[in-house]
Amino acid sequence: MLNDRVIIVTGGAGGIGRATALLLADAGARVVVSDLSDSGEETAAAIRERGGQASFVKADIGREADVAALVDETLSIHGRLDGAFNNAGVEQAVLPLHELSIEQWEHALRIDLTGVFLCIKHQVRAMLAGGGGSIVNTASALGEVAIPRAAEYVTAKHGVIGLTRAAALEYGALGVRVNAVLPGIIRTPMIERAIEHPDFSAFFDKLLEHHPIGRFGQPPEVGEAVKWLLSDAASFVTGAMIAVDGGYRVL
Repeated sequence: MLNDRVIIVTGGAGGIGRATALLLADAGARVVVSDLSDSGEETAAAIRERGGQASFVKADIGREADVAALVDETLSIHGRLDGAFNNAGVEQAVLPLHELSIEQWEHALRIDLTGVFLCIKHQVRAMLAGGGGSIVNTASALGEVAIPRAAEYVTAKHGVIGLTRAAALEYGALGVRVNAVLPGIIRTPMIERAIEHPDFSAFFDKLLEHHPIGRFGQPPEVGEAVKWLLSDAASFVTGAMIAVDGGYRVL
């Protein structure tokens, strides 16, 4: 589906990012794995061990200089950029809104929303120069609904949905498609930590009851949706919010 496409995956060290990077590489993409953690190199190495093509570029997506360098390094290695999965993010502080510090609030928005903006900004420039491309952002089911003790996360993910729609509108006629996936409860390390948190564990028991499919999701299930959106099979899809949430939002 993605033979020889050059695709950046942010937040590729683990969870949804790692699973998606592996799927994209298996589909023939040349993957540039990015993460703030050096363990992103482990994902790139795993791809190479499977016979795929991958490199690792360390970056903090909340810093514009890092994002610009990530795109520049991709162009330096591969000569073009065809796709991007903007997945890097941070979890909520698990506090009621009135207990959030301004630092916690600004950190969440800097990574989960401003970071996506910075990625789109620099990726679009590269894609326009190369004749087009496809971008997928990780929003969340919490970009359309809310849960308690997650105000900063919910706000950022609502913003990602608006940003995705705005970018799709601006760049569709120029050959760049922009979509988002809205994962529900996916069993990533971040979610596992939240499930184990004493203030959240009972809440996750209740959340399971609101999943008509009867379970929480797995990272590759989100990755499959991302792979489709990045491929030509989704050539007429832009500005779409693809829910991968086990039916959570229908209840």
